[in-house]
Amino acid sequence: MISTEAAGGDVQEASDAPRIPSSALNRTILVVIIGTVMSVLDMTIVNIAMRRLSEAFGAPLETIQWTATAYTLALAAVIPTTAWVMARIGAKRAYLTALILFTLGSLLAACAWDAPSLIAFRVVQGLGGGLLVPVGMGMAMAAADRERFGRTMALLGLPILVGPVAGPVLGGWLLDAASWQWIFLVNLPVGAVALALAAKLLRPDAPRGTVPAPQLDVPGLLMLSPGLALLLYGLARGGERGDFSTPGALLPALAGATLVAGFLRRALTTRHPLLDLRLLNDRTFAFGIGTLALFTCGYFGSMLLGPVYWQQARGWSATSTGLLGVPVGLAVGTTMQIAARRVDKVSPRRLIRAGIAVGALGMALTGLLVGVENVPAWQVVCATVVMGVGSGMVLLPTTTTASRDLPKDRMPAASTAVNINSQVCASVGTALISVVLGSAGADPSGFRTAYLVAAGLLALALVPAMRLPGRRD
Repeated sequence: MISTEAAGGDVQEASDAPRIPSSALNRTILVVIIGTVMSVLDMTIVNIAMRRLSEAFGAPLETIQWTATAYTLALAAVIPTTAWVMARIGAKRAYLTALILFTLGSLLAACAWDAPSLIAFRVVQGLGGGLLVPVGMGMAMAAADRERFGRTMALLGLPILVGPVAGPVLGGWLLDAASWQWIFLVNLPVGAVALALAAKLLRPDAPRGTVPAPQLDVPGLLMLSPGLALLLYGLARGGERGDFSTPGALLPALAGATLVAGFLRRALTTRHPLLDLRLLNDRTFAFGIGTLALFTCGYFGSMLLGPVYWQQARGWSATSTGLLGVPVGLAVGTTMQIAARRVDKVSPRRLIRAGIAVGALGMALTGLLVGVENVPAWQVVCATVVMGVGSGMVLLPTTTTASRDLPKDRMPAASTAVNINSQVCASVGTALISVVLGSAGADPSGFRTAYLVAAGLLALALVPAMRLPGRRD
């Protein structure tokens, strides 16, 4: 009998739950992968279309960038409700609702007539996208037993391999061969297929009325969702301007942080919190979240540096810049597939520590190389590939290790916590690196400083990673 021990010494029995057949698990994974691929491709495609959208609507680039910001804010607002929505209407219904919202938002965005309408329709997309990934992950995590958890998480990581590689290429081709509308219309056939498969293949939800409806923590929702949105908005504005002291950045960030702090206090005292922070009583989950927080901050925070470096400091075209990102995307995705499967068989602590060390080394090498005038491009790309290999050894394996031994009924809450952690820490990292780059200057020495700061954040993830399990029971 397999058991796991939390910090308080409580023993959870893991073998009491019935084993879900492999066929049902595989169907769930297939549906989730298709939906996640659509979401990841959309984000990568829209990111490279900003300048074209600015020209199409005759709007400043600063205004068009709100198409990305509004999407992110919608994600932040809806992700905290994931666990409640799944419990209230069922996982399958929640996933179908997310697919409908995302696909409808894509259609509306393609029909936008000006920048404000496009931004509004991106909010609709974001509401669907904010449910799509955590609901899908929660379903798959609940369906997989401990022995199949690493394989399941590895398969769920396939969109991370496809998106960064195919997104820029597909987006560039659609913009050149067709029109900007097609960067959204391309989601419609994928969304239709995902809806049909989800309706047919996912396990039916329990009939309504057979399970007591959970209470919605309305005060918690009114604190956490606006709090996250305001915090991310303030961080984004501060990062864009390189200054967090301006009222437009400082006031929203402080208001958001205050609301989030109020939510944390409430979540620890109320009987039915919106987000179950008691998950952190599990030592493995707590240290896994800590590892992911620091690593995500440095890894995703550094993502803005490559495009700016190649286009601004080196004068390369957007197409060439996109192609230079393909090797690191392949490195991350391929390594992630191998590592997420291996974490079922080897010491998670050793694997993840090694990945952090390799990732920090690759990031530091990238920083040292970009600080050299006219360094050969292949050397910089090789350094980023090393960083990508390390990242692939950390991201999904840490999520797998943190969540694998939790009871099945807590998987939706765990998925919600992981996704909130990723959104917030990625935004914090992006804002921090933006400020560092703005202060140091967008020249070789400035990029070197920014990359080295990101490498330091990755290295700090070693501290909580040291407390992860050293072996499988």
